[in-house]
Amino acid sequence: MTGDGTRAVRAGLPEAEAYEPTLPGPVFAAHYHLPGDPVGPYTYGRDANPTWSLLERAISELESPDTDAETVVFSSGMGAISAVLLSQLRQGDAAVLPSDGYQLLPALVERLEGYGVTVRTAPTGEDAQLAALDDRTKLLWLETPSNPGLDVCDIRRLAEAAHARGTLVAVDNTLATPLGQRPLELGADFAVASGTKALTGHGDVLLGYVTCRDPRLAAEVRAWRKTVGAIPGPMEAWLAHRSLATLQLRVDRQAATALALAEALRDRPEITGLRHPGLPTDPAHRLAAGQMRGGRFGCVVSFTLPDKACAERFLDALRLVDDATSFGGVRSTAERRGRWGGDAVPEGFIRFSVGAEDPDDLIADVLRALDAACAATGG
Repeated sequence: MTGDGTRAVRAGLPEAEAYEPTLPGPVFAAHYHLPGDPVGPYTYGRDANPTWSLLERAISELESPDTDAETVVFSSGMGAISAVLLSQLRQGDAAVLPSDGYQLLPALVERLEGYGVTVRTAPTGEDAQLAALDDRTKLLWLETPSNPGLDVCDIRRLAEAAHARGTLVAVDNTLATPLGQRPLELGADFAVASGTKALTGHGDVLLGYVTCRDPRLAAEVRAWRKTVGAIPGPMEAWLAHRSLATLQLRVDRQAATALALAEALRDRPEITGLRHPGLPTDPAHRLAAGQMRGGRFGCVVSFTLPDKACAERFLDALRLVDDATSFGGVRSTAERRGRWGGDAVPEGFIRFSVGAEDPDDLIADVLRALDAACAATGG
């Protein structure tokens, strides 16, 4: 049985060839030599690229190591999400989406409804999306853990209920990564993620992907990519593949530090609504422990400070943490999530993404910044 670290280091590499690099460099090509009929793996740059192919094979090996699967990579996570929804749903169909998922999902809901698709939403927690399913539902979209609230739903239970109605199931696996959770093994039809986040982990690549075990579904997603042109650049694909080699090291370090940070914040009086699935006291912990792998509960910790001003003082006082959006990078980031206006969170809500810094240094910086933020109000 190959371990996660070994798999991440070796995933998608071509067969060894004398005097060639272990991971070939990016192939920059808009077209290829193409005599005769247009057959073969590479015909035109919008259809396929050798650099994508290696990355797609690598992600498939991580998302579905024991069963054949196909991955389609995209120029961003939203490109991947849109491809699944818009390739599968037609006028008259119905879909169920999380009401507490990624903040651009409402924009997609508006688009889908404009196309004549009925969309129902429900929260991630307590498997509330089950109640929204009916016999017209073509697609159930799950996001677990949810972003930014970190609620968890039971993928297997929801997938079984959906499949009993003939409904397809897609899971946004961005926060967990394929090392922390394998939706396809839990019954999902699509595993979808933003590779911009922890998969690549350095905050320098925009990327998304969709992985399926059903070749027909993969072909439909791939055809959508070709039609709309949401293709990744070869350099981005190569950087992503290179970054996979350290995925297990990064995910394990970040998950362990995130849990340590959450534990350090539990008794802070200025904090409410502390969430991290790894905390034994977290409402989602039991379910997360049953479907997330290897004690990897993600790098994100969320909590709420008393108000907007306190949250901004806290962020300004941090020295080892960047005030930036996104999550999953090797450098810790935090933000007052309410500044975007798309999430139903309090003004003082903080989404904190733990990086690869020394845990003691990072936690000390956070506690010092909290002290400074509270001292300003005499709290």
